[in-house]
Amino acid sequence: MSRELFRFKGGVHPPEHKNESNSRPVHATPIPRILTIPLRQHIGNAAQPIVNVGDRVLKGQMIAAADGYISAAVHASSSGVVTAIGPRPVPHVSGLPDTCIVIETDGRDEWTPRTPLNLDVDRATLRMQLRDMGLAGLGGAGFPSAVKLDPGAAGICPTLILNGGECEPWITCDDVLMRYHADTIVQGAAIMRQLLGSQEILIGIEANKPEAIAAMQAAVTTLEGAVEVVTVPAIYPGGGAKQMIETLTGKQVPSGKLSTDIGIQVFNVGTAYALARAVHQGEPMISRLVTVSGHVLRPQNVDALIGTPMQTLINLAGERDGTTRVVMGGPMMGMPLPGADVPVVKATNCVLVQSAELFPPLPRALPCIRCTRCADACPAELQPQELFRFAKSHDLGRAQEYHLFDCIECGCCSYVCPSHIPLVDYYRYAKSEIWAKERDKRAADLARERHEFRQFRLERDKLEKAEKLAARTQSKRAEITATALGTDAAPASDADAKKALIAAAMARAQAKKSDAAPKNTEHLTPDAQREIEAIEARRAKIHALAHQPLETED
Repeated sequence: MSRELFRFKGGVHPPEHKNESNSRPVHATPIPRILTIPLRQHIGNAAQPIVNVGDRVLKGQMIAAADGYISAAVHASSSGVVTAIGPRPVPHVSGLPDTCIVIETDGRDEWTPRTPLNLDVDRATLRMQLRDMGLAGLGGAGFPSAVKLDPGAAGICPTLILNGGECEPWITCDDVLMRYHADTIVQGAAIMRQLLGSQEILIGIEANKPEAIAAMQAAVTTLEGAVEVVTVPAIYPGGGAKQMIETLTGKQVPSGKLSTDIGIQVFNVGTAYALARAVHQGEPMISRLVTVSGHVLRPQNVDALIGTPMQTLINLAGERDGTTRVVMGGPMMGMPLPGADVPVVKATNCVLVQSAELFPPLPRALPCIRCTRCADACPAELQPQELFRFAKSHDLGRAQEYHLFDCIECGCCSYVCPSHIPLVDYYRYAKSEIWAKERDKRAADLARERHEFRQFRLERDKLEKAEKLAARTQSKRAEITATALGTDAAPASDADAKKALIAAAMARAQAKKSDAAPKNTEHLTPDAQREIEAIEARRAKIHALAHQPLETED
C-alpha cells in the first residue's frame, strides 16, 4: 500500500535540466597542486588549526580541531606540506576572504592510518567522534551532523527522514550518488537510527529520479525495521527539509522551532553516505560528489577533494568561451562566486557555469504591482510583498513580525515576479542587518555587564578595606586602653576610655620628645655651647612659668 502524501503550499516548476549531467559516469578529479581548505565549512564556530606552516600532513589527517559543540574538524584532503595559514578567497555570499590552511600536495596521496569507529560506545561518545571526523550536512546548510544526531532531552527522535529530493534545476549529485552507492547510504541511515532512537525511516525521492528510486528500494531490503522509500512529486522546493517533512508526514514545523520539536530529523543522503564511510572505513569527510553543469562541454558529476579549486572542475568538464559568471549551487538558491579559483567546500553540491544564452540577464526591476503572485508561490506561507516593502524601507521590526526568518530563500517569489524584483536579495539584506544589530546589542550588553561588575567590584573592595581598617582601629584602641588602665582594670565608661587613650597618646609624645636627640650638637665651640645652654635655661624658665597656678581674686 502506497503512503499517503500531502501537498505543501506554493512551489514552482522551473525547467529541470537534469539530463545534461546525470547520464555520464562519475570521475575523480586529479589531485591539484594546491589545496586551499577553509576552516569554516559549517554553521557554528570555525575549526582551530593544529598544524603549523612547514608541517607535512597526510591524507585524512586532522589539521584543525572542532571549537566547541557546534563545530566540526577539518582534515587534509591529500598528503603534502602546509605552506600558509591565513585569509584566502572562499565561496561565501559576502565575497570576503576567510582563514584557510594551504597545502602544497606531493602527489603521493599518502593516507594517515584509518581506524573504523566502534558502534558499541555510548551515543554521546560516538557523536563526538563524528564531530572529529568533520561530518557536516551536505544538503546545503552545512550544519554539524554531531549536533543534529543528538535527540535532546527526549532521548529519541521517532522519525528519521533521508532527503533525496534534490529539487533544484541542474543539480544531480544526489541522484547519481543514490544510483551508485545506495547500499552505503542505507548503512548510514542505520547508524543514524541507532543514534536518534528512531522507530521509522522515510527516504523521500522525487519522481524524476527513477533509477535512484529503484536502487534505494533494492538497498533497503537489507535493513531491518520500519523503512520506506517514498516517491514524492517533482516540484520546487519540494526538496527543502520543511517541505519534505510536510509532504511525507503532513506535519508543519512551527515558526521559530526545529523539526526535532515535532519528533522528526532530516538528513541529506550525501550525509548518510559520508557517515557510513566515517564509521566503517574510518575516513573523515575530505571529498564529495559535485555536479559541474551549465555552459561546459561535458556536464557531469565528479568526486572532488575538499579544497580543490573550482576551476579544476570546470576544466575537467570542458571550459567554453562566453562564460558570464560561476555560481555555487543551482540557479534558484546558488551564490555567485568571486572567482573560479575559490575552493570546493563541504557545502559545494554544484558548480554552475552561466552564459548569456543559458542565463540571460534579468530585465530592469519595475515597481511592485501588488499582484500577490509571490504570496501564492511562497512555500513558507509568507507575504513576500510585505517583507519586500519592510526591507526596502528598513523597517526591520515589522519584517520580523511578518516572520522574515521563516523565509528559506528558495527564490520562488523572485521567479514568478512579473516586475522582476530580486526579492530574495532584499530578504537577505534585511536578515544581515538584523543579525548585525543583534551582534551590536550583544556587544553593548556585554560591555554594560562588565562595567557594572567592575563598579560592584570596586565598591566591594572599598567596603572590605573600610571594614578591615575599622577592625584594626578598634583592636588597637582596645589594646591601648588596656595598657593605660592596666590589664586587670576595665574602663568604667566611654569617657574613662577616652581619657586613657588621651593620656597614653600624650605619654607617647613625651617619650618620643625625650628620646629625640638634637641635631648638630657635636664638636661645638665654647661660644656655641654657652649660647645653647642660655637658650635651654630661658626655655626651662618659660616652661616653669607656664605651669604655675593662676592667682584668683577673693
